Amino acid sequence: MLLRTHTSPIQVRVMERLKPPLRYLVAGKVYRHDAPDSTHSPMFHQLEVFAVGERITFRDLKGTLDHFLKKFFGSEIKTRFRPSFFPFTEPSAEVDITCIFCAGRGCRICKQTGFIEVLGCGMIDPEVFRHVGYDPDRYTGFAAGLGLDRFALLKYDVDDIQLLFQGDARFLRQFR
Repeated sequence: MLLRTHTSPIQVRVMERLKPPLRYLVAGKVYRHDAPDSTHSPMFHQLEVFAVGERITFRDLKGTLDHFLKKFFGSEIKTRFRPSFFPFTEPSAEVDITCIFCAGRGCRICKQTGFIEVLGCGMIDPEVFRHVGYDPDRYTGFAAGLGLDRFALLKYDVDDIQLLFQGDARFLRQFR
């Protein structure tokens, strides 16, 4: 038995039941073999975002994520997409934002790079579409996954992820 390590399998479950066009947000608890420290937890909350339809492009993915990240972190941030690998997307990318603590100048939080990695994404692999009975010549789509707990740490300048799970009412009151 293995606890769920990411929310991506929910994409297939949705696509097996429904026909395009699809636009979904799916939240869930996920588990990793991480030792607890200030930035890691063996359990965290992940948000899966995916869209499937005709003529969805990487430009749609970039525009959607750029818009969301600017709304969440502020219009002054810049986004950067770096090539990466994820098993169910091709091409895949990791998305960075300018460091919200130093405005991209470089600090200990961003390891002097000026950027913080915030999520992974990509175009849904045509093999996934074949598996669920979609015609990959007709349909395309994108997917992205992000850690909600990590977004909370960044948004509210919380320096220890463990604080989110301890249930300390004094800590939690600041978010009312």
